[in-house]
Amino acid sequence: MDVEPDAPLLWVIRDELNLTGTKFGCGIAACGACTVHVDGEAIRSCQVPVGTVADKQITTIEGISQENGSGGLNAVQQAWIDHQVPQCGYCQSGMIMAVTALLKKNPKPSDEELGAAVTNICRCGTYPRIRKAVRSLAGAKL
Repeated sequence: MDVEPDAPLLWVIRDELNLTGTKFGCGIAACGACTVHVDGEAIRSCQVPVGTVADKQITTIEGISQENGSGGLNAVQQAWIDHQVPQCGYCQSGMIMAVTALLKKNPKPSDEELGAAVTNICRCGTYPRIRKAVRSLAGAKL
């Protein structure tokens, strides 16, 4: 892509690639609405210059279902539906990305491990439903 190397990854994803599932929340990497995977790690894309990830694999919410080869929803997305996690839904793509990265590393996280690893903010307060959905996925193949 022909973009300035210091352009935030979030804006390249949204404005240049037209992948709008990754959201702008706070702009200071605090809320997590902009979470994507870079080489499998959950990062907050609003503060990452695109030049620093030029040779890395970047996965957005639009791409996580393709990682399992099915082309359908991944297990976390399905759990979100099954447990009716979203309320307004704005933060949920970032939340799903953070949870997916965690479960790939730790398939059976405790509530404490979940809270330490997933620091995304949900203004609607869907945290109990998120925990319930994550518990339902304990040991699931992602």
